[in-house]
Amino acid sequence: MSELLRGPVEVVGTGLLGTSIGLACRRAGIDVVLADVSLENLRTATGLAAGRARIQADRPQLVVVAVPPDHLGSEIVAALERTDAVVTDVGSIKGEPARTVHEQAPGAAARYVGGHPMAGSERSGPLAASAAMFDGRPWAVTPAEGADPYAVALVEELARLSGAVPVRMSPEEHDRAVARTSHLPHLFAVLVAGRLADAPAEHLALSGQGVRDVTRIAGGDPRLWEQIVALNAGALSDVLAEVRAELDVLQAAVSDGDRTVLGGLLERGVAGTRAIPGKHGGPPAPVQTVYVSVPDHPGELARLFGDAGASGVNIEDIHIDHDPGRPVGLVELVVSVDRAEALLVALESRGWQTHR
Repeated sequence: MSELLRGPVEVVGTGLLGTSIGLACRRAGIDVVLADVSLENLRTATGLAAGRARIQADRPQLVVVAVPPDHLGSEIVAALERTDAVVTDVGSIKGEPARTVHEQAPGAAARYVGGHPMAGSERSGPLAASAAMFDGRPWAVTPAEGADPYAVALVEELARLSGAVPVRMSPEEHDRAVARTSHLPHLFAVLVAGRLADAPAEHLALSGQGVRDVTRIAGGDPRLWEQIVALNAGALSDVLAEVRAELDVLQAAVSDGDRTVLGGLLERGVAGTRAIPGKHGGPPAPVQTVYVSVPDHPGELARLFGDAGASGVNIEDIHIDHDPGRPVGLVELVVSVDRAEALLVALESRGWQTHR
């Protein structure tokens, strides 16, 4: 049990993130009370043991608002007026709620500290929730000017107890950051996926892991993303303008066959992938992929993972693709460069068909 955060923690909104926070707090031994306008979601979350239903007598130490972006500001203000607790939220936009609080509840604004765990799923609702959702993930903590230091510390403690790594920044800096690292990638995944909607079947038959990787996040809830994009329009417009300028350069280079310009853009892309922090927030380590053909039968993946584990080689990442023409799958095991050969030898000695 935390010395600072003893509870109860009240979670308003029992969707994916709210229920996951409830489960993470219960894992840490903290009393959790839940509230939601959706009685179905509330019943599901309480049934999953994410907490108990809120009653009027509850006096929370911390309120976590986990509602859709359009309702964040009003729910945060309501929590500040209804309780004397510290209030945070898990919305993906921080500037707009902070402005709403300072306009509508200036006397209580010091008790509000925004938060945004960088975790989620294409799935939604409490049934997709997990106590481990935030383990090892960054959790932005975004105090506005004048925030109570105790409130900041309490929100950072919530992040740590949930298994996350708190990262402090201003609301405005947060919105610029997620425009670049989250919202822009989602919109471009949407545009690429949209080009597939009316594609001929013979074109789609050539779909490989690359197009699946690029379009995976486009499957997110359109109603939620409509709100996110609209509320972060300022920061997102700036980064879209940057990309549009580069897209014009790219189109001209492709049309003109200018390999020098094209090569420069491609190299810049490589540099960008290398700039993404690696495991545990450190610099990305050089990795190599070992490809393994796996029969599409029950138990084969378990056998592969068992054999990979017996090799003593740590698997950094994994992807699974299916061959539409054969009853096999292609499993990509990503390992450090200096361990790829050892994994190949170990798997081949156990009868697996591999290459890299």
